[in-house]
Amino acid sequence: MKSPPLESALIDRFAAIVGTGHALRDADAVGGFLIEPRDKFHGLTPLVLRPGSVDEVSAILRLANETRTAIVPQGGNTGVVGGQVPDRSGGQVILSLSRLNAIRSIEPAENTMVAEAGVILADAHAAADDVDRLFPVSLASEGSCQIGGILSTNAGGTGVLAYGNTRALVLGVEVVLATGEVWDGLRRLRKDNTGYDLRDVFIGAEGTLGVITAAVLRLVPKPLGQSVAIVGLKSPVAALAFFAIADRIAGGSLTAFELMPRIGIEVVTKHLPGARDPLASPHDWYVLFEISSLRAEADAAATVEAIFAEGLEAGLVDDGVQAQSLEQFRAFWRLRHALSEVQKEEGGSIKHDVAVPRAKVPAFIEQANAAVTGLMPGCRPFPFGHLGDGNIHYNISQPTEMDKADYLARWDDVSALVYAIVGRLGGTISAEHGIGQLKRALLKSVKSPIEIDLMRRLKAAFDPNGILNPGKVL
Repeated sequence: MKSPPLESALIDRFAAIVGTGHALRDADAVGGFLIEPRDKFHGLTPLVLRPGSVDEVSAILRLANETRTAIVPQGGNTGVVGGQVPDRSGGQVILSLSRLNAIRSIEPAENTMVAEAGVILADAHAAADDVDRLFPVSLASEGSCQIGGILSTNAGGTGVLAYGNTRALVLGVEVVLATGEVWDGLRRLRKDNTGYDLRDVFIGAEGTLGVITAAVLRLVPKPLGQSVAIVGLKSPVAALAFFAIADRIAGGSLTAFELMPRIGIEVVTKHLPGARDPLASPHDWYVLFEISSLRAEADAAATVEAIFAEGLEAGLVDDGVQAQSLEQFRAFWRLRHALSEVQKEEGGSIKHDVAVPRAKVPAFIEQANAAVTGLMPGCRPFPFGHLGDGNIHYNISQPTEMDKADYLARWDDVSALVYAIVGRLGGTISAEHGIGQLKRALLKSVKSPIEIDLMRRLKAAFDPNGILNPGKVL
C-alpha cells in the first residue's frame, strides 16, 4: 500500500522538531537520499529529517505514530537491496541518523565501545585503534557506512570467518520504538540470562521494528602481527581443500579466506589504476587469505608460509605471493575490495548475495555457471567472496555485445535459476545484504509459513500502525 501525500502543515511540524536547518525539503538537497549504490531503486520524499539527539528521534516517531506517517530510517545509504530507499508515493519521510555520530565511551579494560548509529565504520575502527583494540567488522564501504545501518542489516564482510557477523559483536542496543518510547538496552554484560533477548530482535530487522540509535560494540585485542598472501589455484574444489589446510594450521588466527575468479582479477587490473595481477602468470582462480597473530608479526608470517608450503606440497596451490610490506598488504586487499565496484565498468551486472554450506560452494558455482550461460550465452559469471563461511557474491556481467537495458531486463529470469540451485543445495538468498525491497517477494522461498507468520506477529506487536520502513522485508 502506497503512503498518502503529506500535508504541508504536518511537514512543518516534523521540521520543527529538528530545526529548519536539519529538515531538508529542496529537491537538490534530498536527491542523494533517494537512490542507492546500484541505482536499482529510486524513491521520492517531501522531507529528510536529520535529528541530532535521541530525544529528537523519539519526538519524530511519536508524531509519526500519531499521524500514521511512514518513516524510512537511513544510515550511510550503502545498502544494496533498497531497504533504505522510500517508495515512489512521496508520502514517506526519510530519517537520517548521520548526526548521531558520537562515540559515547570506550572501555579498553572490558573491550567495549558505545557508538551512536551515525558513527562511520572507519571512525569506529580508528577509535578502537587509538586504545590498541580492534572492531573487526570489515566492509569495502567502511568510509561511508554507519553503525546503525550495519546493525540493522546484520552486515557480514571479510572478518566473519574469525569474528562472526555484526550480531556477534554487539552486547547491547538503544532503540527508539514506533511509539517514540526509548529502550535503553546498552548493557555491557557478556552473560545475561534474564528472559527474551530483545537485542537480537532489532539487529537485522532493517528498521522495521525500531530505530537503533546506539550500541555497545564488542572489541577484540588488536593483532600484533598480520600477514596476507594471494595464491593461484585451478578450481573452487582445490580452494576448498586448501581452506581445510589453512583452517587446521591457523585455527582462530585465520581471519579471511576470499575466493576470486580470473575474470575478477582481469577486470580489476583493467579498470583500477595501479592494480596488477600479483602472480607471475594467470590462474583460473585465486585465494586471498589473511593471518592475524596475537603474538608477533613473525608468527603471522610463519603461519602463512606453513599454509602455503602444505598447499603446494598437496598439489592444491600452483603459485603464490606473500605481502612483504604494508603497501603490498593494502594492495592485495585493494584487489579484493574493488571486485564489486569495477563490475559497472563492464556494463550491466546481475548480482546475488547467497550462501550455501561451505562444502557445497564448488557445486554451486559449477551448476550456476552452467545454468546462466545456458540461459544467456555470452554472459560472464563473476563469482567471488567469502569461501570460509560459504557466502558467495554470485554476479554475472552482461554479454559484451548486448544492450545493458536489455540485459538487466532479464534479472528475474537469471535470478530464478540461481536461487533454485541455492535452494537445492540448502542455502539462502541473502547472506549479508538483507531483504529490503529487492528480495521481499523471495522471502517465502526460504522461510516456512510459520516463520513468515511469526515475523508478521512481531511486526504487528512492535509497530501496529505500520509506520516503520513499510514495504521492506515483509
